[in-house]
Amino acid sequence: MINFYFRVTLILLFLSNVSLSEIVRDIKVEGNQRLSEKTIINFSEIKINDDINENILNKALKNLYESNFFSDVKLNINKNILNITVQELPIVQKIEIKGIKSSKQMEDFKDIMSLKEKNPFNANNIANDVNTLLNILKRSGFYFAEISTFTENNPNNTVNLIFDIDRGERAIIKNINFIGDKKFKDKKLYSIITSEEGKFWKFLSKKKFLNIDSVNFDKRLLTNFYKEKGYYDVKINDAYSQVTDQNDFDLIFNIDAGKIYYFGDFKLNIPLDFNEIKFDKLNKTLSEIKGKKYNYKDIEKILDEIENISIQQNVDFIDADVIEDIFDDKVNFTINLKDSKKIYIGRIDIFGNNITSEKFIRNQLIIDEGDPYNKILFNKSINKLKASKLFKSVKANNFDTKDNIRNIDLTLEEQPTGEIFAAAGYGTDGSSFSVGIKENNFNGEGIGLETELNLSEDAIKGSFSYTTPNFLYSEKSLTSSVQSTSTDKLTDFGYKSSLNKISVSTRYEQFKDTYFSPLFSISTERIETNNTASNALKKQEGSYFEGLFGYSLSYDKRNSPFQPSSGFISSFSQNIPLITDDGSLYNSYSISIFKEPVDNLIISTGFYVGSINSVSNEDVRISKRLYAPSSRLRGFKSGKVGPKDGDDFVGGNYVSTFNLSSTLPYLFENNENLEMKGFIDFGNVWGVDYSSTVDDSNKIRSSAGLAFELFTPVGPLTFSYAEVFTKNSTDETENFRFQLGTTF
Repeated sequence: MINFYFRVTLILLFLSNVSLSEIVRDIKVEGNQRLSEKTIINFSEIKINDDINENILNKALKNLYESNFFSDVKLNINKNILNITVQELPIVQKIEIKGIKSSKQMEDFKDIMSLKEKNPFNANNIANDVNTLLNILKRSGFYFAEISTFTENNPNNTVNLIFDIDRGERAIIKNINFIGDKKFKDKKLYSIITSEEGKFWKFLSKKKFLNIDSVNFDKRLLTNFYKEKGYYDVKINDAYSQVTDQNDFDLIFNIDAGKIYYFGDFKLNIPLDFNEIKFDKLNKTLSEIKGKKYNYKDIEKILDEIENISIQQNVDFIDADVIEDIFDDKVNFTINLKDSKKIYIGRIDIFGNNITSEKFIRNQLIIDEGDPYNKILFNKSINKLKASKLFKSVKANNFDTKDNIRNIDLTLEEQPTGEIFAAAGYGTDGSSFSVGIKENNFNGEGIGLETELNLSEDAIKGSFSYTTPNFLYSEKSLTSSVQSTSTDKLTDFGYKSSLNKISVSTRYEQFKDTYFSPLFSISTERIETNNTASNALKKQEGSYFEGLFGYSLSYDKRNSPFQPSSGFISSFSQNIPLITDDGSLYNSYSISIFKEPVDNLIISTGFYVGSINSVSNEDVRISKRLYAPSSRLRGFKSGKVGPKDGDDFVGGNYVSTFNLSSTLPYLFENNENLEMKGFIDFGNVWGVDYSSTVDDSNKIRSSAGLAFELFTPVGPLTFSYAEVFTKNSTDETENFRFQLGTTF
């Protein structure tokens, strides 16, 4: 019986569909005012002589509603005539945004809204647009913004829309806290993030405002920091809790560091037609890092090496799949290199760059239209755009077309690139203050502009720099700068000077981990002395002109440029006079080595040596003579070590220091804002070329002590206590030194 009823139902449904099937001989449209009949018929996708049924009518009805031109649509067919009756939506005549002063921001808001002027008005879209605007305002720190909307009906079936925005006060970060299994002290973690606590003197800083993009950036910085330290499986969560009766928030980073992982086994699978000899260097690198503490930067270096090999072998179509397998505290890697499908890049379309020029963006890309599509180079191009720090977000969408062509859509969201900054400090050497303006995307070409004024106890310095990225398509930046410095050291060193200098410089990676930094400068300087200066110093009074070429070579094998725990950095610098009134040749070499035998116990050693000697018959200018840096020879007053001419410390022709220091993680372990180090310093400043009667002060100085770094509500405070073991009779000692700094 059930089967019988089921068959009858199917027959009735079939007959029903047949009965509704009808051929359209004509189409009539009613109710339209602005849209033509032809346009409405095209929206329905029904044509004369179509054989239609209920399903086709339903699809046509859906098409007409989805066009967003109609508030009501009715369809019926009678005697082979399809009747379409519509009621058109009003047209948005004008959109007015109140409460926003910036005309550019108003235009940006209008661009992202779904409702547009001269387009149909759908009341359902108002709520969506309000939510969109509120989210954007929150991302800028306006967490308490409110938006009221009003609709004005015009007689010609048009409407005016008014969005009245009350942004309110920007949400300020009152406190920043780090909780959970964080392994490191708050002081260190706070130095990694960009967000700041909103103190009353932070009147220039934008980092005090709660900003979703900044918080996400901080989470990435923290994640990278932990992964550099071996915490492969770290998780960073954040939460906000509003402070009662205020527009302030606590920013809380909940950290689950997990355990330290190490590199395990590496397995490299390459295609049969690849030359295995080309991979010897890569295999050697994999063998070297096996067993080392995990560091995500080592993975990046491996992928860079694979890219170089593919270029050397002229292999354009290659993919690298990296498979990670965790076993106990080891991360094993399988790297599969394989020939990829031969796909070429068709178009690269760029969206969202309202300020940044398309030329600059394309210059940042390693890939170009017409190139073979290479996944490794594509990812590096995206990362290069992100590293420019000009964009809040960089999103890429790839889609294939016919004939092995892949188009790429790049959607960018720009961010503010200018800032005003100020900082102040007070310490043993006196007070200091600096203020400046910086712009990183001048004229939309990624050009960097910076002007800065620095004031200290004995000097005033003003500077302006102009940095051109990708100078002459060399993929190297070029910085031009102008500097003026007035220094008054009459009391302690017997002279004062006025220096004006212009320079051109650059820095780039010449070889792997080897950086070359050339510089050319032209300067004029005027030296003055007082009545108490020695006759030898008085002879140096006058004006000097100098043109020199300088350079430095650095070999950097540190695991991180910020707070390294392993590796070393070695640097050599030289200044060569080209055109000069008193030519002097300057040379220096330094090396710093870092080792972490147990967790958080970081031992560092450093060596520095410098020399300056005349290449003419003139004496080395007093302002060019060398002094031991106070950070490398603690326990002595800054600049008051070495040769002394009468009452003036005149510096030496030679300087050298050796330092040994270690963190002391098990002292004050529960104090989140204090770090402690022990140190031993050795140093020497000697050599007086302008006089045979002045003691050249060739004697090893030494000291040892403790250094403290305390994070205070005002800013970082560093202080040290040192006991001097050996010194020259003329040296001036100073057991206690401190420095407190802050930004505004």
